Amino acid sequence: MKFSINRNVFIKTLNDVQRAISAKTTIPILTGLKLVLSQEGLTLTGSDADISIEATLASNDEKNQLVVEEAGAIVLPARFFSEIVKKLPEDQMTIAVGDNFQTTIRSGKSEFTINGLDANSYPHLPEIAGQNPFSISTDVLKQLIHQTVIAVSNQESRPILTGVHLVLKDGEMLAVATDSHRLAQRKLTVSVPSDVNYDVIIPGKSLIELSRTLADDVETVEIRIAENQVLFKAGNLAFYSRLLEGNYPDTARLIPTSSSTQIEFNAPVLLAAIERASLLSHESRNNVVRLTLNTTDNTAIIYGNSPDVGNVEEALQFENLTGEDLEISFNPDYMKDALRSFGQTTIVINFTAALRPFTLVPSEDQEHYIQLITPVRTF
Repeated sequence: MKFSINRNVFIKTLNDVQRAISAKTTIPILTGLKLVLSQEGLTLTGSDADISIEATLASNDEKNQLVVEEAGAIVLPARFFSEIVKKLPEDQMTIAVGDNFQTTIRSGKSEFTINGLDANSYPHLPEIAGQNPFSISTDVLKQLIHQTVIAVSNQESRPILTGVHLVLKDGEMLAVATDSHRLAQRKLTVSVPSDVNYDVIIPGKSLIELSRTLADDVETVEIRIAENQVLFKAGNLAFYSRLLEGNYPDTARLIPTSSSTQIEFNAPVLLAAIERASLLSHESRNNVVRLTLNTTDNTAIIYGNSPDVGNVEEALQFENLTGEDLEISFNPDYMKDALRSFGQTTIVINFTAALRPFTLVPSEDQEHYIQLITPVRTF
């Protein structure tokens, strides 16, 4: 195996693929990066058994400056190889595999020799034909991930909650995540045949890595779903993830259908106030802030305190307040995560009672995106 390639292009692709490589894997060869060279191009593969990323650099793409001298395959130690490639002196580099998988990396007057492994020992990626692939805009997919992964659980005690529940039915996609203290739900309309139905749970960590990997210059992502794997294809990149097994809890019943108090805020303004209140709440043992709404006086006041440090009180700026008076306490970190996901927009918060979950929705579109937070009992 021997080829030369533009080093900057190679590094960019290498960085994408390395996202899937973990030093903590139980399968030693997975700490390596697999390179497969054919006349068509060079394919890089990284995997940690949960996610796998494969990227191809085509030989007919001029910017790759890929010259194939001899086809072949090799697995190289990912961390060392990456550090070597990034420190090479010239824009062009040559990689050649000799006897016993010894690999030589040359650039300018610099030459490294490292020990490789037999590529045949590397686990094969799953074949996902996928009966009904469908496509979604890259921007929309990234936004959907950003809006839902904030609510996935980090507790492995309930593994099913560490994933995002994705349901595709009647041309509508529903993405839901909850850690039992908060919930995020996003609905989308997707152009797929009406008989295409899927119900899967994708690990939150996989979606976070996918979002980081998706390039801005790729407009659409093709999604293929198989029995226990999902494949996202974007440009020259293929991103595989395992699916979580089990039944996701019925979250629809958790979302209140009515409210007794409604208040409208500008999301960034409320976020700034919550951040100020949480400066002190973070110092206390229970990390709670209290919100008091008085519809008669038309006031909304937030309180944060720490017995050791002191307290904070702030009258909030809001657009509109209707319904009954209310006093409610909640975890400010959950509120901050939810508010950040809305960006620069106005939101409506619907309350039903002091100890019942409350919802946050965008003012303009109250159907397609919901954040739900469970209050904290403070007495």
